[in-house]
Amino acid sequence: MSTVEVIILAIIQGITEFLPISSSAHLILPSAIFGWQDQGIVFDVAVHVGTLFAVMLYFRQDIANLTVGWVKSLGGQHSTDSKLAWWVILATIPAGLAGLFAADLIELYLRSPYVIAITTIVFGLALWFADAKAKQIQTMESLTWRQALLIGIAQAVALIPGTSRSGITMTAALMLGLDRISAARFSFLLSIPIIILSGGYQGLKLLSTPANYDVNAILLGTGLSFISALICIHLFLKVINRMGMLPFVIYRLLLGVLLIAVLNGV
Repeated sequence: MSTVEVIILAIIQGITEFLPISSSAHLILPSAIFGWQDQGIVFDVAVHVGTLFAVMLYFRQDIANLTVGWVKSLGGQHSTDSKLAWWVILATIPAGLAGLFAADLIELYLRSPYVIAITTIVFGLALWFADAKAKQIQTMESLTWRQALLIGIAQAVALIPGTSRSGITMTAALMLGLDRISAARFSFLLSIPIIILSGGYQGLKLLSTPANYDVNAILLGTGLSFISALICIHLFLKVINRMGMLPFVIYRLLLGVLLIAVLNGV
């Protein structure tokens, strides 16, 4: 990979990992337009590590509170923090199981540019419906285990390329009555274990196929994805109540149409 490719792809990954706009749709655009080769598993793992560090740094206080609460709950001391920690664990299970048993089938049959274009549009419309029609009166702290599980099941659907993990979890959370900030916060916290699981799985695949790696590209990609993701999370949470989800919905629709046009040589 050239330095320009590393910079562009790392920034794209950092921004799109947490915005409800589908990272996979954006990562196929450069290859479709410029003819770039697939960046490979090593680079994927590197940029995901960068985004993981970003979300963990931004939510470090929440993570500390949830961790302490969860440990105390093992001794019988229950709190809002311990409940949320258990809900994050519960909501991670569906995607973890889906990834374990269905990831290879999805990779084989659904990792198509046309599938990504269609899901970008379809789940964009779902996000619009949830944002426009849902009550949005509940905070993250009042989340129930049933709601957490349903959001987790929605996260499993994000294995389908183009869905957007953050997009589908926010859509589900909004439909269940959470306000925008709470939907976004729970989606971001929920990303931590799933990125760890996904990165660990890809890391094991790397260990089974050792090769020479471009260390400079890996470090640059990790750093840029970390910085861009950190900025993205901060700005998104600052403006989401004022602007709502409509700008992201419009962007997804335009992106899906652009992908279809590019793929058809228009």
